[in-house]
Amino acid sequence: MEVSISAVTDASFEAEVLQAGQPVLVDFWATWCAPCRMIAPVVKQVAEELNGRIKVVKMDIDANPATPGRLGIMSIPTLIIFKDGQPAERTVGFRSNLKGDLKEKLEGLI
Repeated sequence: MEVSISAVTDASFEAEVLQAGQPVLVDFWATWCAPCRMIAPVVKQVAEELNGRIKVVKMDIDANPATPGRLGIMSIPTLIIFKDGQPAERTVGFRSNLKGDLKEKLEGLI
């Protein structure tokens, strides 16, 4: 099933992520970041497999510097899972078994 991953901005972050009624996986990325392109299909697969139980969004850190700054994001790609408005899990960079790891963490929070 095709799932669209919406983009969030500094302005919409609180409403879309912090006030969401379910766990939210946020993919912090930038257009120039090669590893970000490598994890994009993994993030999409996780979104499709957990569709309806979690929310998945992306944030371009170049267009939206305030939120990554507040969260102390130093390198990308960074994936943060938010639960009840708080960062619950953080993953930095691409690695093997990223998909299994993310699914396990998300399923533990659902």
